[in-house]
Amino acid sequence: MQTLGHNYLFIHQNFPGQFRHIAARLAQLPGNRVVSIGQPQSVAIKGVSHIAYKPKRLPAKSTHRYLIGMESAVLAGQAVAEVLLGLKQKGFTPDVVVAHPGWGEGLYLQDIFPDAKIFHFSEFYYQVEGADAGFDPEQPLSPDERARVRTRNALHLLNLEQCDVAISPTWWQRSVHPQAYHDKIQVIHEGVDTTLAKPDDTAEVTLPDGRVLTKQNKVITFVARNLEPYRGFPQFLRAMAALQARRNDFEVLIVGADSVSYGAAPVGFANWREKLLQEIPLDLSRIHFMGKLPYVDYLKVLQISSAHVYLSYPFVLSWSMLEAMACGCLVLGSRTAPVQEVLEHGHNGLLVDFFAPAALADQLAEVLDAAPQTWSGLRTAARQTILNRYTVEQGFAQWQALLARELADFGYHRRLTKNSNRTDL
Repeated sequence: MQTLGHNYLFIHQNFPGQFRHIAARLAQLPGNRVVSIGQPQSVAIKGVSHIAYKPKRLPAKSTHRYLIGMESAVLAGQAVAEVLLGLKQKGFTPDVVVAHPGWGEGLYLQDIFPDAKIFHFSEFYYQVEGADAGFDPEQPLSPDERARVRTRNALHLLNLEQCDVAISPTWWQRSVHPQAYHDKIQVIHEGVDTTLAKPDDTAEVTLPDGRVLTKQNKVITFVARNLEPYRGFPQFLRAMAALQARRNDFEVLIVGADSVSYGAAPVGFANWREKLLQEIPLDLSRIHFMGKLPYVDYLKVLQISSAHVYLSYPFVLSWSMLEAMACGCLVLGSRTAPVQEVLEHGHNGLLVDFFAPAALADQLAEVLDAAPQTWSGLRTAARQTILNRYTVEQGFAQWQALLARELADFGYHRRLTKNSNRTDL
């Protein structure tokens, strides 16, 4: 397959995000020129020229709350447009643009580079029923919130209209988009680096008090970017309380920050951890909040896990569940659509009801009581699932095939001009 000699532009507020592997690998191919754009918190990667941008202002305080996200998107789109015009003046014309358009960064791409092939990462399309909104009885969806959810999809419809191809990482995430666009949406998961995320019987985790945990200990693990209801944090802590009421022979390692990625912050509390720890009786001497960890240390947590709990609303599937499976964890996942696309009960993991902390505690007790070899088949099958379907190599191969097909259909290859490979971008 021929992807050589093209100019690629990646746009992601938090670059590299989902584009880490494809951008890096395309940059390694001879003749390619790869440029990325992101906000100041984004990170440059080897071989990719990176440009940081910042919107000129925040949305106005007077903006209708349904439209705050849209105004923010327009501001981001305008700021990125200025960067794009600068690239154009320097002689860089992308053949392919790959953007995560969820924050509005791709709004004006077509107007500046009308001949580029535009790929949008269509991660999610919000629903008022059947997905995340209104799923949790503790977070009911008011009529006002229903209207806000409907309105926020205006940006996503613009994004779907303005791209040549859309990409969703899972079939379920594709399914929540409007049926009229399904033919436009390809399913490609970016993949897990299974050379890093893998079993390691020698892994150790040192606790703040100096104790060292290994696979010989009984360790329950829980991971989320932020500890919040969308990822079942309240249900998990309630299950831990139920389990601690019966026994004290296990440790709990919780990885994640105290901010909010999705949904709302709790009223009257700094974060969800503070609120829940006031409500739920727990022995905190055996529950260890690890915060955010360097990737290698995070993997060690997974590698010593006796049982890894992954709970999620019907929403975007987390990398952490796939990385846990790649590490050979016994994953106890919620019986929700995104999880069930990957996790099959009794084959490569165990499924539990999202809203049944007592049942989760029962299942964890069964796991902890059994001999380790009891679950070895599920652990092996979990890693094999990732090797069969979710590796970086498979993700890049799918991207390569898609790019070759779309560029061939597009009917041209990059024009070789004296400015095409300028490096002063």
